[in-house]
Amino acid sequence: MDVYEAVVSRRAVRGFTDRPVPREVLERVLSAAAWAPSASNLQPWHAYVLTGAPLAELKKRAGERIAAGDPWDEPEYEQYPPALKSPYRERRSAFGEQRYGALGIPHEDVEARQRAASANWDCFGAPAALFCYIDRDLGPAQWSDVGMYLQTVMLLLRAEGLHSCAQMAWAKYRKTVAEVLSPPDELVLFCGMSIGFEDVTVGYTRTGRASLDETVTFVDGY
Repeated sequence: MDVYEAVVSRRAVRGFTDRPVPREVLERVLSAAAWAPSASNLQPWHAYVLTGAPLAELKKRAGERIAAGDPWDEPEYEQYPPALKSPYRERRSAFGEQRYGALGIPHEDVEARQRAASANWDCFGAPAALFCYIDRDLGPAQWSDVGMYLQTVMLLLRAEGLHSCAQMAWAKYRKTVAEVLSPPDELVLFCGMSIGFEDVTVGYTRTGRASLDETVTFVDGY
């Protein structure tokens, strides 16, 4: 698989089989991802990978919280600005309509949307998950570096025939994740990532992208 194919075929998969992901594949991916760029080579990412019994325990604990109606943990970072301006507001709204529309859930059915969202905390059935932390003393540039690392991981997973779904949703259950992982206090959970082989029986609608003219300005010197 070449780079272009990996980029275009990468998407947020929300349905995985229970086929195990070999440890050696995960090690190969994460060893190569260590070459992702970071300013002054700080390498600010701290990744934890869960499979088997530890991941099952995390899913169980998260499921118990959902069943009990526990409120989300207080945020340690702002996922979206409180007043999301145009065109980002419209793009986010369009994503929601496409995501839940593919599941046959109408806009007004809030309860059904919440049930669908709860699949995040089962990792959509994936047999492996990565949880990415960053030191809370670092700044926006280092958070950007973490994003480049995660993108590198996801593209390398595609090269291995695997799919993924990056999930900021796990930050809402960060205390439950910490119960299983016991990360140092100085780390902030940025996101989780479900990893595995796609369940092709799960339907989806791929979200679109803005046109090149909307996001890119060429200043030609030819």
